[in-house]
Amino acid sequence: MTDPSEVVQIDDVYWRDEYTPVTEDDAFLRRVVAEADLPSLLTALAALTGDHTLIPAELRPPLPPVDTTAPPHGGMSEAAQARARELALPALQRVRDEKLTRPRLLDAVEARALVDFVTGGAGAEDAALMMHELDLLPQRPGAPTWHVEEVAPDREFEVAVIGTGMSGIAAMYRLKQAGVPFVAFEKHPDVGGTWLANTYPGVRLDTPTFCYSFSFAQRADWPNAYAEGAEIEEYAAEIVDRAKLREHIEFDTEVLSMTWDDAAAVWDVVVRRDGVERRRRFHAVVAATGQLEKPHIPDVPGQDDFRGVRMHSARWDHDVDLTGKRVAVVGTGASAYQIVPSIVDRVAHLDVFQRSGPWTVPAPNYHDPTPAALAWLSEHVPHYGQWFRFQAFWGARTGRLHTVEVDPGWERTDSVSATNLRVRETLTAILREQWADRPDMLDVVVPSYPPGGKRMLRDNGVWARALHRAHAALVTSPIERFTSDGIVTADGTHHPVDVVVYATGFKASDYLDPIQVTGPTGQTLKEHWDGDATAWAGICVPGFPNLFLVQGPNTNYVVHGQFHFMIECGVEFATEAIHQLLRRRAASVEVRQETLDRFLAWVDQGNARRAWGQPQVRTWYKNPRGRVSQVWPYGHLEYWNLTRDADFDTDFTLRPRPGAAS
Repeated sequence: MTDPSEVVQIDDVYWRDEYTPVTEDDAFLRRVVAEADLPSLLTALAALTGDHTLIPAELRPPLPPVDTTAPPHGGMSEAAQARARELALPALQRVRDEKLTRPRLLDAVEARALVDFVTGGAGAEDAALMMHELDLLPQRPGAPTWHVEEVAPDREFEVAVIGTGMSGIAAMYRLKQAGVPFVAFEKHPDVGGTWLANTYPGVRLDTPTFCYSFSFAQRADWPNAYAEGAEIEEYAAEIVDRAKLREHIEFDTEVLSMTWDDAAAVWDVVVRRDGVERRRRFHAVVAATGQLEKPHIPDVPGQDDFRGVRMHSARWDHDVDLTGKRVAVVGTGASAYQIVPSIVDRVAHLDVFQRSGPWTVPAPNYHDPTPAALAWLSEHVPHYGQWFRFQAFWGARTGRLHTVEVDPGWERTDSVSATNLRVRETLTAILREQWADRPDMLDVVVPSYPPGGKRMLRDNGVWARALHRAHAALVTSPIERFTSDGIVTADGTHHPVDVVVYATGFKASDYLDPIQVTGPTGQTLKEHWDGDATAWAGICVPGFPNLFLVQGPNTNYVVHGQFHFMIECGVEFATEAIHQLLRRRAASVEVRQETLDRFLAWVDQGNARRAWGQPQVRTWYKNPRGRVSQVWPYGHLEYWNLTRDADFDTDFTLRPRPGAAS
């Protein structure tokens, strides 16, 4: 159990007290200023020096809505950029000459002034949300303000965390800060979740790296603009080690089932390690198994007759040498988009089987290292990297959400509004340029569904170049069956194949499978959902007390949002729910059915107004019943308010402990 005096005050495991001194000459600094992101630089320098003349209101970045790619410097005009550089250079020289190497903590007033500059004067309703991400504050809204030793020092209460991917890491971190005893079960030999499992060629982020980090773990020395998978796996392991979480994890341990014991108000959890099953008892469970864990393999006749190698992208067999092989990649989603360019030069022949083409957003730096100026400033100017991240976070809060808003009077099926059509035309023009020598391919590579109906991928041209290779082919006729040595498509063509790679995604709607979760009535969670997984805020399910899902139903993003923010909001709600249990001396907490019903009506209404909710769009965001069960249709603020403003007196039922004093 953690002593209250040990609770982290600076809520960032990557916090640095000292940065490398600036020793470079003026010419070097002038080059850095010319290449730097100016809103981030001005804000970092103002925060470091306390000189707010560096952030005048007239230089606030306008942050215009982003249809496809964001303009540099938050949309600042050329004149504003020139003025910003005039201010930044002498400030950077001051950092050098005065040897300013230590970050300054901010009070609420100064923090708000700096945030107003970055966000163009954000409204008061966003203030607490933004402070959640600002690690120059001594106390941030994300960290628990309570400790179990103060709230319930004599109560036995232990939590099970299932999974140690990103969601599990966040849960462990916040529980440890609150001093709540917990054990984390991980079926793999190390942490990382998705990033431990996915090691296929080319695996990397499809969001900019600085957008992919926790508020409490703001790494700033990323080597690549879009991190490779191994970098993210390293990030996960590093957080666990820096926060001293590893001692709480039981590795190579699979959770088989969990059953609620109503009389004792505990979950009976059955785990298996080395073939031996054990029963453990916990007062609450945080299920952090994620959405993208269980591979989806399409059911195609004859697969077992195929004599070659078959593997899913998330179960890559590195013992298989693809050199000189005839390879089939089934699917054209995010993993295929990374695998195909990475293997095309090794194989003898490559067939890519496409059901529908993906929309892609230009990212010329997709395979580039972190820009030199960004890397240098992150090392030499305290918190430049964190302010760069902060600006990216602010831009992601609604992102391109406006581009997928449905116009009720819109009659076309290839778009959902005039704005969405404009995006379509912009992205189609890029595809026309990439396939200028093959205009016959445009009907194949230009998607028929509206942009934003499915996740939009990052593109720097490597996909088109790979498919242009003489030994590569894009196959659009549906797969009909396997043979012993290949695949037959509906047009009757036999495609000889040695290796099949399923880049076919995951069974995202099968939350917690194959764990059997049984509630107090004897009904399992799978029976309760009956093919339509629902949870209030993606976290709580009526009839299943003291169970908290992280990244549960309706918590995914498509064209906006920040993955870690959603996780942190969910984890912080679960931590507060445990606080309420302990403070009120309750046995259990459970969301009410009417609370869930109101939430579902609201979230379904939101998804119906988005491109991915339209009937012509086929996507894994919809469950077998056709309901959008994966996606969050609103912005950051709505989820923040939902998880912060929940009323435990009216929205939830807290059952008292037998004999407990009120």
